[in-house]
Amino acid sequence: MTKTEEYPYKYPHNNRTWQILDAAEKGGYAVAAFNCYNTDGILASIRAAETLNAPAIVEIFPWSMHFHGPEFIKFASEALHAAKVPMSLHLDHCTLEADVYKALELPFDSIMVDASSQDPEENVKFVGHIVELAKARGITIEAEMGRIQGGEDGVPVVDMEALYTEPELAADFIARTGVHFLAPSIGNVHGPYPPGGPTKFWQLDRLAKIKSLSPDSVRLVMHGVTPPVDDELVRKTVELGIRKFNLNKSQHDPYIDFLKANLGTMEMIGLQEGSFKAWMGEAERCIKLLGSDGKAL
Repeated sequence: MTKTEEYPYKYPHNNRTWQILDAAEKGGYAVAAFNCYNTDGILASIRAAETLNAPAIVEIFPWSMHFHGPEFIKFASEALHAAKVPMSLHLDHCTLEADVYKALELPFDSIMVDASSQDPEENVKFVGHIVELAKARGITIEAEMGRIQGGEDGVPVVDMEALYTEPELAADFIARTGVHFLAPSIGNVHGPYPPGGPTKFWQLDRLAKIKSLSPDSVRLVMHGVTPPVDDELVRKTVELGIRKFNLNKSQHDPYIDFLKANLGTMEMIGLQEGSFKAWMGEAERCIKLLGSDGKAL
């Protein structure tokens, strides 16, 4: 067998994010992907995953590439790869073309190329182009199809009139881009929900159709899981094939609440340890909810 023939069998199977989510698909559970802004979040995510013997993913926004610099990315990658359980580093919502190219030169395991606000055909072309570039670097690619409404760090605020992912178009998008992970829009939003909440807007039948039309090699991921998304709704989406949940506000709220309540009354070590434990507590709850506790290989 020549190197050219051998290559497709090595990629993406040797990629950490792909391995983690492929195991989740085979095991019928989902993996927590924790959005982190500092070392506390990264280390607390590792500690929570190790405590529960669970695979997990740490996600950062392009903001961190600019604010912290490349050495922070290297630290995060090395810390996650040294964990006692399978963990990977993912770049979330990379909306600017220059940031995508910058990220390809850094030790990310996977990158979300967010061109969902562009014309659909431009989204296809750009994501497909990045998938090809990423192969040589062993990086897997996630994309969003349909505008997941709302605002979040690094994500522009857009009109709240929902734009749902059409299942047939999703299948075509996957086939034309070769993307590894797809974040569909089924009524989920970034940030606060309008009246009626997720129970009113999430279309589980749409998710089921997207899953049925997606190839076996593609893993579906869920964005916009900010409270008040209830646990039962989360469990239903796991049953329907969601394998990664992006988590942000749920971890940061207890972390920040502890700091607010104790700032000025505790020394720095106490503040850090207490807020760290607050983060870990919610992270562990989410890991158990998604069914990934005890699933580390």
